[in-house]
Formats: sequence, C-alpha cells, structure tokens
Amino acid sequence: MTITGEIKSQIDSVWNDFWSGGISNPLEVIEQLTYLLFVKGLDETQTREENKANRTGQPLPTDVPFPEGDFTPEGTDRSIPYEQMRWSNLINLGSAQDLFNTFDNFVFPFLRERTAHTSHGAHMEGARLTIPTPNLLQKAVDGIDAIPMEDRDTKGDVYEYMLAKIATAGQNGQFRTPRHIIEFMVELMAPTAKDTICDPASGTCGFLVAASEYIRDNDPEALTDETSRNHFNTAMFNGFDFDNTMLRIGSMNMQLHGVGSPNITYRDSLSEDAPKDTEAYSLILANPPFAGSLDYEGTAEDLLAVARTKKTELLFISLFLRLLKPGGRAAVIVPDGVLFGSTKAHKELRRILVEDQKLDGIVSLPSGVFKPYAGVSTAILLFTKTNSGGTDHVWFYDLQADGFSLDDKRTELLDADKLGATATLADDEHDKNNLPDALTRWNTLRTEPAAEQERARTEQSFCVPKDEIADNDHDLSINRYKEIVYEQIDYPAPAEIIADLEQLEAEITQGLADLKAMLG
Repeated sequence: MTITGEIKSQIDSVWNDFWSGGISNPLEVIEQLTYLLFVKGLDETQTREENKANRTGQPLPTDVPFPEGDFTPEGTDRSIPYEQMRWSNLINLGSAQDLFNTFDNFVFPFLRERTAHTSHGAHMEGARLTIPTPNLLQKAVDGIDAIPMEDRDTKGDVYEYMLAKIATAGQNGQFRTPRHIIEFMVELMAPTAKDTICDPASGTCGFLVAASEYIRDNDPEALTDETSRNHFNTAMFNGFDFDNTMLRIGSMNMQLHGVGSPNITYRDSLSEDAPKDTEAYSLILANPPFAGSLDYEGTAEDLLAVARTKKTELLFISLFLRLLKPGGRAAVIVPDGVLFGSTKAHKELRRILVEDQKLDGIVSLPSGVFKPYAGVSTAILLFTKTNSGGTDHVWFYDLQADGFSLDDKRTELLDADKLGATATLADDEHDKNNLPDALTRWNTLRTEPAAEQERARTEQSFCVPKDEIADNDHDLSINRYKEIVYEQIDYPAPAEIIADLEQLEAEITQGLADLKAMLG
C-alpha cells in the first residue's frame, strides 16, 4: 500500500468512533462509510463538470449529480436545494443535529431515488442511514473529509485498508480473499487490455480491482487509446453477487480505483433465472463460496447437465466453463475436495477439465491462508477452455508459505517490500514467502515448458503427464504425485548396540557399588 501510517491512524480513528458509537459489525461500518464516500464522490464529479464548463464555456450536462432547483423526497412535502446536499456544503452545516437531519431526511432519500444514472448509484436502492447519533455522524464526516484522497491510488488504497478491517466471515460461505493471494492469481493470468474479465461471485470486487491495477501498470496504452479506454471503463470488468451490501461495497471499490462504469450486477450466478452469458468472457478470476449444498430446484439446468450435484463448488466450475469463450482462461480457488472427491460429479468435472479442456496447473495453498475466517484447505485451479482437449502435462506447485504466519493472527513474516508475488527475496527468505518462486516457475512453464517438465517430483513444482492423471481416475491432489525423500539413518549393528548396553550396565553396577561403600 502507498498510504502512510498517519492516514492509517486517521482511518483507525474513524473506525474506532463507529465501534465506540455502537456499530460493531464491520460490514455495517464499511457500508455506512461507502455511503459517505459516495456523497463525497458525487460532489467531486460535480466540481469536475463545473470546471470543465467554465473552461469550455459550455453549459453543464443534464446528468450532473446536483442540478439546479430543489429536491423533494418522494412522499414528503419537504424541499431542499440540491446544492445543499453537496459534500462541500454538508461539512459546513451549523451543528451535528443539522447534519444528521439533512442526511436522514434528504441525502439518503436522494441516494435511493436520484443516483441510478451512476454506475455505483444503481446499487443505492435500499440505502439507509444506520449511524445512530448526530455526534457519530459528525465524527465520521469530519474523519473522512480529513483523509487526503485526491488521487486514484490513494483513494483505492484507503478503501482497501478499510476493507482489510472486515474480520468476520460473511454468510453463504463467503470470506474475503487475502489481497496478496488475489494479486498472485492476477499475476499468473497477466490480463491484457483486450480481455473481458468476470468474477461471478465478486463480493468486494478484489479480483476485478487487482486486474484493473495490473493493466494500468503493465499495459499503459489501455487508457490512452480511446477504444481501449472505453472498453476498460465500461465492458472489461464484470462482477455478480446476490448480496446488495457486497454490490455497493464492490462497486465503490471499483469506482475509487478509477474504473468508470463497471458491470457490477445483482445476480445469483447459479440460478436458472440468471442470464446465461454463454462464452462471453476471456478471463475468469474468482473465489466462489463453498456453501456446501443447495437444492436442485432453481439451479440452472445447463449447469446440472454437466454434473448432477448439489455442491456449489462443482456447479461454479460448470458455470466457469459456460461463461468462458474458447481460448478463455481461468484462475479460481477451489476446496481440496474438488481435486480428489470420489462422487460421480467430482470425477466427471475433473475428466472434463483434463480431457475436454486444457488443465494448465494447480497451486496447492497452505490451509492457514484464509484464517481467521476458515481453515479449509484450498488450491488454485488454472485452466483454459478449448472444447477440444489440449492437456499434455499438468503443472503442480506446493505452496507452503505466503509471507504470513498460518495461525489466526496472520502476522507478517517479512518486511512489507518482501511480501507478495513480485517481491525480490534473498535465498534464505524463500521459506517464508513462496509466491515469487511460484510465479517464476509458472512463467518458466509458459516460456520453457521442458524446463519445468524435467523437474523431479521432490521439488516444489513439477509436472505430471496427462495419461498418468487419467490412470489415477483424474485425481488432482498434489499428494498423489509428489515424492518425498526420507533421510537415511544409519543405525549401528545389533552387536554394537549389545556391547554398548553391556558397557552401560557395568558402569551402573560399579556406580551402585561405589555409592554403597561411600555410605558405609
């Protein structure tokens, strides 16, 4: 992150004010802060348009957030000038009670009724002010206003730092994917400005944000060419979720990271009623919920046709295969059971990945990666949709350390510049962070496949021929193929052991005799 310790302290102070004010649910804190940031962002948009109009002599566009005139919330006869709801005016209201009344009676109805024309505003239906007291709202507004958020990088990092404070698991098996794991998966996939990217279980949109930052850093022409820029801002990033809170948070996350109008949409991706989007995307990045089971009723029939199962993790794999274009790639997190499960559905999906598509690789993750949310063992599944096979060898990487302790505290084991997949490490630091080596090995596989295929199975990365995997019922667990070298211990011959024991017995006997003589 680029934010300083001072900014972190400011964010911590705002967060602590919420907790001491009686809002202890981290998701509720984030949601309320998201509303406030959105109001601030609307004012910034208005200011940009006003400056542009002043420079060009053109009138303001008709869709500015705050037009001239008064706003009257539906169902009331109370009015307020739109201008008075701008952040720059709200922070100068006379008292905390005036601020509270304005937010409760006008600003939040305005968010619900009049902001649907913005990409983020589409998710404001149902927005409610749950900050309980005027004093707490005043502290929150003052705190946010004091945090410098002039540029995109700082805005994005500030929000990411807020999101990092979500320390409780969500419902339906959701939990936040660690940022360094997300960035590692994005580095593995290396998205380009031509990709159309989807996360069908987008949550806070961490994967889409990381992909957008990767493209900014590695393909700068994506934002200079008008066609590419329009694609980047309107069509490249697609996220679906059926939790309205997550949609608001995820949409704000994208907006603060500089993506103009991403397609962040309410959708139960596994539902029969969900749009099919067949072969619509070139890249999928996801950590779908592992909710266990769901009812067949309401589940998309075309997903069940691939594998008749109630397991959501298997249905999501079927969904990924439907969503990807031929040639499209995927990096997705799955529970280990997907790799070796013995049900008919487990076996069939693995067969499809290996025989009908191109299974590129599997990164086995340490079981503590998702603590304190969950201790489930997981892996990253890497595959390409071909509909015509193509698997030759499957690449395995045994990731044993990700730079953090694997207990509930998840303490950093290295300095900040030594964390993540792109860090430069000394040889003796590899044991604390395997991500850079895993990325290097993957890139070697892409450019010099023979170099990886020749590695011994005692190494952290190695390749297994497709035929061997097929012979093992398409079992994809790394332990099925990894070889362990046991240290050879040279034990002494039995005669030497007996002689040593006899010598010890003699010494003990002599010692007892000496002790008796000394005691008289």
